[in-house]
Amino acid sequence: MSSDGNKKQFWKRNTAKVPGSIQHVYGAQHPPFDPLLHANLIKAGNKPPPATPGKPKKATTFQEFESITSDAWDVGDDDDELLAMAAQNLNIEVVMETANKVIENHSKQQERQRQDDTTEPEQREEEAQEEAQEEEEEEEEDEEDRGEEGEVTSPEVSFASETSPHSDGRLVKSHSEAPIGSPKDADGERAALHRQRSLPHRPPVIPLVARMADQNTSGTPAMTEREASRLDKFKQLLAGPNTDLEELRKLSWSGIPRQVRPIAWKLLSGYLPANAERRESVLQRKRQEYFGFIQQYYDSRNDEHHQDTYRQIHIDIPRMSPECLVLQPKVTEIFERILFIWAIRHPASGYVQGINDLVTPFFVVYVFEYIEEEVENFDVSSLQEEALRNIEADSFWCMSKLLDGIQDNYTFAQPGIQRKVKALEELVSRIDESVHRHMQHYEVEYLQFAFRWMNNLLMRELPLRCTIRLWDTYQAEPEGFSHFHLYVCAAFLVRWRKEILEERDFQGLMILLQNLPTMHWGNEEVSVLLAEAYRLKFAFADAPNHYKR
Repeated sequence: MSSDGNKKQFWKRNTAKVPGSIQHVYGAQHPPFDPLLHANLIKAGNKPPPATPGKPKKATTFQEFESITSDAWDVGDDDDELLAMAAQNLNIEVVMETANKVIENHSKQQERQRQDDTTEPEQREEEAQEEAQEEEEEEEEDEEDRGEEGEVTSPEVSFASETSPHSDGRLVKSHSEAPIGSPKDADGERAALHRQRSLPHRPPVIPLVARMADQNTSGTPAMTEREASRLDKFKQLLAGPNTDLEELRKLSWSGIPRQVRPIAWKLLSGYLPANAERRESVLQRKRQEYFGFIQQYYDSRNDEHHQDTYRQIHIDIPRMSPECLVLQPKVTEIFERILFIWAIRHPASGYVQGINDLVTPFFVVYVFEYIEEEVENFDVSSLQEEALRNIEADSFWCMSKLLDGIQDNYTFAQPGIQRKVKALEELVSRIDESVHRHMQHYEVEYLQFAFRWMNNLLMRELPLRCTIRLWDTYQAEPEGFSHFHLYVCAAFLVRWRKEILEERDFQGLMILLQNLPTMHWGNEEVSVLLAEAYRLKFAFADAPNHYKR
């Protein structure tokens, strides 16, 4: 893209950068749109959107997009000054007007579909009521005890009949959230999901880890026969004196049971040797080495040439997810040490926003090695000090192994991300030309939304439970984080083909692509996504000219 004289060089900076300095990341904010911090976009939103589809009057350059969406923290800014500036430019009426227009555009397109969805559950509910009445009449004709039994069982029949049409086969976090009420309740739930996709804000609480028990990543749910059989295969494979890593990768591609995920991840990442006798000595040596780094380097965090890096880490950690975990003081302290030591030992890239997200999956998985309950309800500081030290050291080394394969994503000018975004654009143009041309028509550049996909490995787009399942396959796949991730991103984009083609302006497309409705995703959706990504890799990986124009 940069070599094309007719196109702007979107990522070229006017100011020189020094390797190891803090690099601003576009689109790394979560949620990605905040009116308090983006008053300029709010002013621009005061202009009415075009009523009919048409080509925008002026191309939106990436420099303009950067100026209205960059959430990077300037070293010289102060919290109070930043909020004061935003408060002066904030116009509540303009905010509400812009939001109402976006809602109205989406509502008109889906009003007919919601009406169709409403009539079908009503018919099913009537049929369920008729069946319940027939059963009650039959029970009344029998003995009185059986009649009482019928009164107890009939609500169960009604519950089952009412639940299935509204749930759409999706799991819910708890019974209190199960849509078992009237069709109006179902409409309310659909409207809530619709608003979550349409509005710039995400819901205040997204169940990132709450459904981990449903995905066999936390808790002790009742396993099916197939899950028990897979767990036995993993245990037999790991019990041997020398683990067959190739066989472990084959088993892990379809997901790893929670009970064996910690040791499986350590083996697949190369942190632990395949020989079982050497593992304990390697663990002790690597953990001692990590805490030696802390004694050697961590006190320098307040030095003049390191304080900016440490300050940026300290700012970014509270913006991570899940908040219930990272906001615990003990967890914040652990994450600060991990990220600072890694930045000191990798001066070519230093600390870059986005790296902080990559610690979370390792930390959560290794916490599950010591607990049985859900992580969002657990106080990490209640663990023994030795366990916390082991979790911290293991998370550091496994994150380092991951970043060794994708470090060009975070070096000066971030060339790895630029190459992958360009490859994504070429690949999508081949597998779904309609989507590609639609985004070209409304002048949406892939770098404007896919930068975050590559920088954060889709962690800001998927719940944490889905990220952990996704990383099972990434660690089992050769070059999973660097190469296979490209095909996952392509499959992920095409997955939202219908929603993308329904958007008729630049703003609507950007809001959709930065707030994709994946909060209820689970194992099934991730498995389908991975299967489609594997199909794309099989077709294009060894024949790159197939997707180059």
